[in-house]
Amino acid sequence: MDITEVKIFLKEGQDKKLKAYATITFDNCFVVRNVKVIEGTKGMFVAMPSRKIKDPCPKCGFRNAVRSKFCNQCGSSLPMTEPKAFVPGDDSTRQSEHKDIAHPITAECRDYIQKKVLEAYEKDKKSSPSQNAVPVYAGASRSSREIEEDTDIEL
Repeated sequence: MDITEVKIFLKEGQDKKLKAYATITFDNCFVVRNVKVIEGTKGMFVAMPSRKIKDPCPKCGFRNAVRSKFCNQCGSSLPMTEPKAFVPGDDSTRQSEHKDIAHPITAECRDYIQKKVLEAYEKDKKSSPSQNAVPVYAGASRSSREIEEDTDIEL
């Protein structure tokens, strides 16, 4: 299995931990989207795509985000789950609210993915200077480079 393509989507804002999203293509036939490039306390790392875990409402069965106080469907009070004690530097509390959608099984595979994604991130970061970056708004379907190159835009 080889990573045949890595696309990096840089995020705006220097003071945020989330630096970019990546899309990884394996063997030109399988794609994983929403891989996150994060700056942690011990350096840059890659986080796999995940989703929020949801618990059903005991009254109506609607699935609400973990630790919600009220049901988003019927409005009834939800039973509180015992939160973990906060330990500085421990992200397990945050991680317990999310579940990976796709993830590597072996440490070797994780290291391979992280190496490829971080190499692509560093390359993309160097090739796109932040002073030329144009913010991309939700729903935008074209990159800032495509917009700058298009001369047929009427304002």
